[in-house]
Amino acid sequence: MSDPSASPVAPAAPGTPVAPPRESPLHAAHVAAGASFTDFAGWQMPVRYTSDLAEHHAVRSAAGVFDLSHMAEIGVAGPEATAFLDAALAGSFGTMPVGRAKYSLLLADDGGILDDLVVYRTDDDTFLVVANAANREVAVSALQARVVAPSGRSFDVEVSDDSDTTALVAIQGPAAAGTLDALVVEDRLQPETPLDELRYYRVLHASFDGQGVLVARTGYTGEDGFEIYCPPELAPTIWDALLDTGADRGVVPAGLASRDTLRLEAGMPLYGHELDTTTRPAQAGLGRVVAMDTTFVGRDGVAPAEDAPVLVGIVMEGRRAARAGYPVMDGDRRIGVVTSGALSPTLGHPVAMAFVEPGYTEPGTVLHIDVRGTSIPSTVSSFPFYRRQAKG
Repeated sequence: MSDPSASPVAPAAPGTPVAPPRESPLHAAHVAAGASFTDFAGWQMPVRYTSDLAEHHAVRSAAGVFDLSHMAEIGVAGPEATAFLDAALAGSFGTMPVGRAKYSLLLADDGGILDDLVVYRTDDDTFLVVANAANREVAVSALQARVVAPSGRSFDVEVSDDSDTTALVAIQGPAAAGTLDALVVEDRLQPETPLDELRYYRVLHASFDGQGVLVARTGYTGEDGFEIYCPPELAPTIWDALLDTGADRGVVPAGLASRDTLRLEAGMPLYGHELDTTTRPAQAGLGRVVAMDTTFVGRDGVAPAEDAPVLVGIVMEGRRAARAGYPVMDGDRRIGVVTSGALSPTLGHPVAMAFVEPGYTEPGTVLHIDVRGTSIPSTVSSFPFYRRQAKG
């Protein structure tokens, strides 16, 4: 998925009218909390409140509450919703039970990645597709166009852009479950089934203070956590409730800069860095997402060239972190490029993602990264860099 802290907005052409940035329904709460903001995809979103490091550690040790209301929510509903998604996305949805979530890909005709998505099945004939904020128009347009398949078949389904009527608040970290449990005990959050039955990559209907919401056990940090989809006017109530109830547990507001270092430690790709229209799924380690037993847009071009670069993890020596665009070297020869990198707050050393030539993907392979003219010894690593401890 994508992250505002890491993907700047391209400047408009001279003379082009620039629309004022949109504000989240939680904007006033962010201002009151002292947030610094970043402009991404036409939204003003909080990048940090105190410090990136403190918020990162809070998510790993307790929990952080994130405003993700910039994300795009797309409704897919109708008798042929599953058949439509099988044809429109690189996944298989016919056997997906109600209440499940699935990570998927929206591909171009040539097999390149238009966006990565999370798809929730909320009822027999109803799905929620969550796309990246910067790709909202691309995703909505592509899905609406694919209601009529290349074969000429027209699916009995409706695709709606529900982004403007949906807000998203996430709580991520070891204290997330306890915080939501406390809200259930207080009778403010009322799930249709017991919250402790909600497993990872599941979603359920609930109400919060009497208004309907969706609660999903999904996230983008490598920690346990929940995402709450709600009407925009309810978002401030949910935000305040999570922070107030979680205060004694160490729960804090967290900005999108910490979200980027959290997802990097967890080895999760970021659209615009590890994923784009030139990338085929297998290059980015996402071959498992593609259901080749279905016929979908982009299927014929999904296989990468034999010499196509492959995404790997890299652990670096010292304290200097690589950034996107830094060369990966074997001696004097450039064999790849960094796509994301940071000094890992949890691990205490720099980590990076990079695309490298196929012959350099074996974990333990020694390489060097050119960090502004300094050659830093580095080692190829498998993903994730960080894995949370299992309970018990």
